[in-house]
Amino acid sequence: MDNYIVSARKYRPSTFQSVVGQKALTTTLKNAILSNKLAHAYLFCGPRGVGKTSCARIFAKTINCQHLTPDGEACNECESCKAFNEQRSFNIHELDAASNNSVDDIRSLIDQVRIPPQVGRYKVYIIDEVHMLSAAAFNAFLKTLEEPPHHALFILATTEKHKILPTILSRCQIYDFSRISVADMVEHLEYVASSEGVQADADALNVIAQKADGGMRDALSIFDQVVSFTGGNITYQAVIDNLNVLDYEYYFRLTEAILESRVRESMLLLNEILNKGFEGQNIITGLTSHFRDLLVCRDEQTLVLFEVGASIRQRYIELARRCSDQFLFKAIELANTCDLNYRASRNKRLLLELTLIQLCQLSHASPQDTSPQKGKIETIPIESKAANISGGASQATGTHAAGQQAPVQPASPVPPAVSVPTSSVPPSNPRKPNMKLGVSIKEFGKEKANNDKSPATGMSASSQQVATPFSQEELVRCWNAFVQTLEEKVYLKNIMINCQPMLQGNFSFEVVVHNPGQQEELTKEGGSILNFLRYNLRNGRIQMKIRIDETNEKHLAYTAAEKFNLLKEVNPAITKLKDEFDLRID
Repeated sequence: MDNYIVSARKYRPSTFQSVVGQKALTTTLKNAILSNKLAHAYLFCGPRGVGKTSCARIFAKTINCQHLTPDGEACNECESCKAFNEQRSFNIHELDAASNNSVDDIRSLIDQVRIPPQVGRYKVYIIDEVHMLSAAAFNAFLKTLEEPPHHALFILATTEKHKILPTILSRCQIYDFSRISVADMVEHLEYVASSEGVQADADALNVIAQKADGGMRDALSIFDQVVSFTGGNITYQAVIDNLNVLDYEYYFRLTEAILESRVRESMLLLNEILNKGFEGQNIITGLTSHFRDLLVCRDEQTLVLFEVGASIRQRYIELARRCSDQFLFKAIELANTCDLNYRASRNKRLLLELTLIQLCQLSHASPQDTSPQKGKIETIPIESKAANISGGASQATGTHAAGQQAPVQPASPVPPAVSVPTSSVPPSNPRKPNMKLGVSIKEFGKEKANNDKSPATGMSASSQQVATPFSQEELVRCWNAFVQTLEEKVYLKNIMINCQPMLQGNFSFEVVVHNPGQQEELTKEGGSILNFLRYNLRNGRIQMKIRIDETNEKHLAYTAAEKFNLLKEVNPAITKLKDEFDLRID
């Protein structure tokens, strides 16, 4: 039986012209040989299987060739070329640094460097996986690498350039090999298939090229595997079955179901895919890439980023016309979020199904629903500090939900309460999130004078002064509705949940808080709270008073100064510590 040679070895490049996908580097090397401008050390770095070691061997053979061709290739007929092709050349030495990484190995190499070549002009030393050398071996190699004999030339190859010492990098000409494109890989696979008498579909070879992820060696290994599976007739279906790749058809069917909001059909499709043995994370990452491909297909300028076969490409373009950019943006975001949360999820299938349900809801969502600003509180700069206790910004609210009424704090003798003044800024309409920012109090005043409608509320100036009566229940309901809009202000939200308002006479209400910190926070946000209540209760005269519960104030310490005084009573030595180190209580 004849010895079988795998395609990765059988079709390994033997000339610069046969190197796939590295035309710029091979042209540079050929020009250096033709002009006789050779460096003493080269570093070839890049991903696996892109031709680093192959180019090093071709370069070593070519510089020792006695009869170069006009285009800078080796003749393969002289004694030096024949010796190299028959693997009996003494001018080319290969060292595997992964297994020969000690100082003694490098010293042995240095001893060999001193011996000049018997045939040819150069002795070439190819050190593969050079990043595996130890730090001591690198240091022992420095002097020889910087000033080798005139007949010695070093070619270092590595996949991890960042692990090499900077002193080594500075002594080498560095060539960065790039990943091989899908188009170049498919073209080379077609050549190999025709040479081997194998029938192969273009779409099938495209899947193999994408699976190889830029490495020609991986692509040829997968090619041999599929040839063994199909018996010499490579089809698209055979490739996806053998490589366990999810068919494009499933992604198209899922997208169709999502666009038509067919939730149950999308869940059945997911179940069908899972039953075929595919991992859930592979499904969601593939769906994310699918939406990304649809996005780049919507514009001819970005179509160059899409690398698939011609027949599937046309199908992507047709489906992309049915999807809006906004839909695809949100779909990619949802799928990517699911991918990030997948590993930490305890119920992974439910996470996938929930993502599909959310995707199905996108097609019927309004622009406001799919906008990133939905539910966010927009800020309007206020010029007058009288409009807000903190001098900060009043805020407009999004969609509100009614809350439950909490027990009212009992009245007790209290110190003077803090009153929040009436803000002249009208509350924003929660149904109009596209509010124009930067409207000041002065501008609102001008609009009131002209009796125009407020751009924030859509109400006239006269209607904003209406004093509609309201009950305690209505006050608490609106209070809790404002709480539901507080997504990021957790501290304020907790205060408003625990401290419910108590209606008093003349359209005013009182809020009893437990400490000065809560009082300060409510005072700071008082303008926003009042604007919301006045608008929803249709009463422009509502006032809010804030006071601290006297019982809590007497027994609990909340501020830094109060905590220090309490600790000082327990341990008087703290005062001495503060004085000796000149500490300050903030």
